[in-house]
Amino acid sequence: MSGQIYLLQEDGTLQSLSEQPYGSEDLLQMLLEKYPDLLAGDQIDESEPRRWLLVSREAGVPSEEDGYDQWSLDHLFLDQDGIPTLVEVKRSSDTRIRREVVGQMLDYAANAVVY
Repeated sequence: MSGQIYLLQEDGTLQSLSEQPYGSEDLLQMLLEKYPDLLAGDQIDESEPRRWLLVSREAGVPSEEDGYDQWSLDHLFLDQDGIPTLVEVKRSSDTRIRREVVGQMLDYAANAVVY
């Protein structure tokens, strides 16, 4: 049964679940907003898994002091230690290269800290 996920039914049978792509980024964003535990907190620290509190969805990030919000971060969470966690949702079918997406997150993080 390795590599599979099963749902135990009330009658004791197992229902095999199959992986499906998300229909839209917005669907995954809504699920993360409602269920922050979907973030892999146990992969960060197995002994004390991260737990998150949603601060804002579509949080504005300015690019200069007293400037307007140049970017919009999908989610801003705080963990149980008050450490901010920035989440940007991308579908695997997004044609932008990973380097561009990583650069986008670095822009968000750098500017969120400064401004």
